[in-house]
Amino acid sequence: MLVKTFGSSVYGIQAITITVEVNIAPGTKYFIVGLPDNAVKESYYRIESALKNCGYKMPRQQVVVNMAPADIRKEGSAYDLTIATAVLAASGQIETEELDKYLIMGELSLDGGLQPIKGALPIAIQARKEGFKGFILPKQNAREAAIVNELEVYGVENIKEVANFFNGDEPLKREVVNTREEFYDSLSNYDSDFSDVRGQENIKRALEIAAAGGHNVILIGPPGAGKTMLAKRLPSILPPLTLHESLETTKIHSVAGKLSAADALVTIRPFRSPHHTVSDVALVGGGGNPQPGEISLAHNGVLFLDELPEFKRSVLEVMRQPLEERRITISRAKFTVDYPSSFMLIASMNPCPCGYYNHPEKECVCPPGTVQKYMSKISGPLLDRIDLHVEVTPVNFSELASDRLAEKSEHIRERVIKARDKQIERFGSKPDLHANAQMSPQMVRDICKINAAGQALLKKAMEKLGLSARAYDRILKVARTIADLAGSEDIELAHLAEAIHFRSLDREGWAG
Repeated sequence: MLVKTFGSSVYGIQAITITVEVNIAPGTKYFIVGLPDNAVKESYYRIESALKNCGYKMPRQQVVVNMAPADIRKEGSAYDLTIATAVLAASGQIETEELDKYLIMGELSLDGGLQPIKGALPIAIQARKEGFKGFILPKQNAREAAIVNELEVYGVENIKEVANFFNGDEPLKREVVNTREEFYDSLSNYDSDFSDVRGQENIKRALEIAAAGGHNVILIGPPGAGKTMLAKRLPSILPPLTLHESLETTKIHSVAGKLSAADALVTIRPFRSPHHTVSDVALVGGGGNPQPGEISLAHNGVLFLDELPEFKRSVLEVMRQPLEERRITISRAKFTVDYPSSFMLIASMNPCPCGYYNHPEKECVCPPGTVQKYMSKISGPLLDRIDLHVEVTPVNFSELASDRLAEKSEHIRERVIKARDKQIERFGSKPDLHANAQMSPQMVRDICKINAAGQALLKKAMEKLGLSARAYDRILKVARTIADLAGSEDIELAHLAEAIHFRSLDREGWAG
């Protein structure tokens, strides 16, 4: 008897429906075809044990499993439940009337229990698009799939529940999530706040500018000056995610298997902080079975690289293209996948190996030339792509001991949102643009116009600092953001001067 069930395969952050055909005929042996990998081939042993332990029988006849389309490689263990359900139906142990209306996915344990899968959200979106009535999957993934409306989502704990459901013996409980309520309830639940930070007003100002325009930042300062603490609080002043951004971010985290059973949506901006030993594949994504990297997991949020010069040069250089294009393309011989990677880069570093170069009180003990060698670990093209270079100085005792309350993140966020609203209004005809940092060179020429005095100031800065054309554009973008924060229609001389000030690493006196 021939039976068809339906599963799904995820490529990038999109899903493709897979038809699983099972035919049972006289003979022996179990065959599985359709480009399965080893994890799919091993499903036979999991399925046989699961069926036996749940009181069902594995047919002792020839079982042929075909996974169509046969030219797409099937990877992972998530097809166990799809195949097992088809085997039960083909052997007459469950009814087949409703089988073609449901998409079924899940990894089986030997006792018939189900393990979570990756990519439940994009699979659910595709299932709705193709007109399936429902989606049956492990209970741990039910909430993330249930945010897709107009699709019945059933979370199950073992294969017996699935068999009883199709036989009409026991109904399944539908998982229901109110997407908008879920989204708005936990929109701004941040654990850290800028009110915890004593002093460092100039650094807070720089981070406010960065948040308002979506600019990349590098923080340079001695150990213990507060670089990491400040960076970790940046998401708390960014504008809240929109529902569209939340869904897009959730899809990426779903594909990477980063969502817990309690999560339905990613409602706060991601903050990713990979260790400096990270590989280039782990950072940008890829592998034999391509997975999103750290830059994609930071999409719509912040990527924090602590101790930037300690990262391998090759790792840093692979970020250059994604920083410009806000997308990473992973190419393989037979397919290509795209992952979005629109993130804010926040990097921190010591000014030298000992950490005390340019320190106001402690003396640097590094030998001559060491500072220059240390700084040269970061390439010029990468520094060019970082808009704000900010010197972080140690906080003195009087500021640390002060009882004066610092400004809360929510107040800073209000100013940031107001500046972002100006930018969204300005870019109204371009829905993909929502921050000054994303402007193209042509848009910079059209939008960031400066007067003759501003031109003279910028010319002098370009000649003195030896800035590139890309740095020129980035100074104008930052100046435009400062003007937006000030509520000014035009870029004034003070805005331009402040933007130029944030090019610390271009000044003489750095790097020995």
